[in-house]
Amino acid sequence: MSRGPRSAAAKRDWGREEDGCSILHVDMDAFFASVELARRPQLHGLPVIVGGAHRGVVLAATYEARAFGVHSAMPMAAALRLCPQAVVVPPDHAAYREVSTGVMRILGDVTALVEQVSVDEAFLDVAGARRRLGPPTRIAGLIREQVSSGFGITCSVGIGATKFVAKLASSHAKPDGVLLVPRAATVDFLHALPVGALWGVGERTEQALARWGIRTVAELARTDVAVVQHAVGKVAGAHLYDLAWGRDPRPVHPHRDEKSIGAEETFDVDVADIAVVEAKILELADRCASRLRAHRFVARTVSIKVRTSDFRTLSRSRTLSSPTDVAREIYLAGRSLLAGVDLEGLPVRLIGVRAEGLAPAATTVRQPTLDEAVDEQDGPRREAERAMDLVRSRFGRAAIGAGTVATRSVTPRSTTTFVPADLS
Repeated sequence: MSRGPRSAAAKRDWGREEDGCSILHVDMDAFFASVELARRPQLHGLPVIVGGAHRGVVLAATYEARAFGVHSAMPMAAALRLCPQAVVVPPDHAAYREVSTGVMRILGDVTALVEQVSVDEAFLDVAGARRRLGPPTRIAGLIREQVSSGFGITCSVGIGATKFVAKLASSHAKPDGVLLVPRAATVDFLHALPVGALWGVGERTEQALARWGIRTVAELARTDVAVVQHAVGKVAGAHLYDLAWGRDPRPVHPHRDEKSIGAEETFDVDVADIAVVEAKILELADRCASRLRAHRFVARTVSIKVRTSDFRTLSRSRTLSSPTDVAREIYLAGRSLLAGVDLEGLPVRLIGVRAEGLAPAATTVRQPTLDEAVDEQDGPRREAERAMDLVRSRFGRAAIGAGTVATRSVTPRSTTTFVPADLS
């Protein structure tokens, strides 16, 4: 997902020399929206927005919708004010994951050096594939053909000597294109860009640099590094200075460690009833735990995000006494964190739950909780939740879900019960 600022001057033919340019950045074009168009051909040519209706946010938009100023992460209400004629499609994350898996399989057939950085983009090092498949531009063409024929969507490919340049090149190749930046043209290409295109330059950093008259990458490169460091900090300044001259030694890492797994949801109507918010935390905790088990992780930390009706966003986190992949433990931590949030009497617009500090389940020592040790009637909840995973794998996620929370009279603690849906 390339969202950084671009430059018309950088979107041109920089030459055809491919030696030393073995890094490819493959980025799907408007991925969620493209998947929906492939499933709904009648929507081609129309402004389409993927996201929650009315109160959600824009997850993706077709280029027809983007022409009206719609962009991802924009509140849906604002997007519809800009483009009232847009067709709003609810997201289908299962479909997106399926297509993403297929695309990554295509990339894996090209080279084992694939670093997936999100659901719709990845870096490849094709140095070892050139003898078998040809030069990088030919490999980029093969990838685009296979993605198009296999899934009915398009992707853009940037080719460069470094990951940073390849990513910038793919953003300037959009939509549905290829841009090669030869090694010898790297500095000229970078110096044609606004400073906001550099990795690590957000709005605040861009403003800090602008106060020193630095608005382009060329101006940054011509500024003494000590001045850049004074503007944005010693470490960040040195890093940006190196990027401005094309210095980026990071290799393509075939495996990317997951840092967190989370889920969040915006309510259709602002919710003042805390019991309703807690019920949603239970549902989100169930989603997180299911994904943890699917990826064979346990989490050491649980965090929540709460957005109130005035769009104030609050977050809280807690480190668990023992890593977990059990929904009930995540839920209890999330519910406790919610109790510690001062909502100032405002209803809740959005709630999110995230499992952080992930570690491999197979090699992480986990102490059973006292709750588990004394719970002989229900049995270990982890096994019950694994059984739920099996039911969902056969009948779909809607077949069984997190139920209500009840308090037993015999012990002063809460228990989570899971109520299966009708499987008929």
